[in-house]
Amino acid sequence: MPLPACFLGDSGKVTTVVATPGQGPDRPQEVSYTDIKVIGNGSFGVVYQARLIDTQEMVAIKKVLQDKRFKNRELQIMRKLDHCNIVRLRYFFYSSGEKKDEVYLNLVLDFVPETVYRVARHFNKAKSIIPIIYVKVYMYQLFRSLAYIHSQGVCHRDIKPQNLLVDPETAVLKLCDFGSAKQLVRGEPNVSYICSRYYRAPELIFGATDYTANIDICGRELPMLFNFSTTGSRVSFPFFFANCSAKL
Repeated sequence: MPLPACFLGDSGKVTTVVATPGQGPDRPQEVSYTDIKVIGNGSFGVVYQARLIDTQEMVAIKKVLQDKRFKNRELQIMRKLDHCNIVRLRYFFYSSGEKKDEVYLNLVLDFVPETVYRVARHFNKAKSIIPIIYVKVYMYQLFRSLAYIHSQGVCHRDIKPQNLLVDPETAVLKLCDFGSAKQLVRGEPNVSYICSRYYRAPELIFGATDYTANIDICGRELPMLFNFSTTGSRVSFPFFFANCSAKL
């Protein structure tokens, strides 16, 4: 069902689409939302914030162009995940673009107001650091989310502060953005050019294609993430990196 024009910027109108629940049977239903505004964009697409009419809850709607040249596993993976530290897929639906044959996948997700990136930058600008208790709570929840997805055979492949959503009122952290995620199969090669540059594991830098889910936890991601959370800056870990390189 094509999206009406108001989805792209008329926040005061109500938009109704036919969407499929993220979990459970494929039973399409009408979903209405309003108060639409853009809260993020990038090479992946656009993220909107909206309010569901039925429940008055805020949600995030991630709109991604379906490019036939690339395999998008995000929907398939998110439909099988159910964990308190992973952003929940509530609904999904498809819409038409302005160009002919242009199709967009729209993921209706839990809305979480902040990210570890923005929280760390806030403290950094105030010439302060995140209280260590929060860092511990965030890291604990991150490890919980990774333990869960790895138990499902899923590798996230893009762990970074921007993909860690946090609620400042409850300190609950949720892992998001499974656009680079993949269900790893032993013996099946994978692309090495994956994960954001500053957080790429050493084996990815060296072009390995037979890696495991350990790249989510054993590369430079978590040490740099911990450093970013406590200092608000991205610095390298030469000793850590050299040690990993030697082992490789």
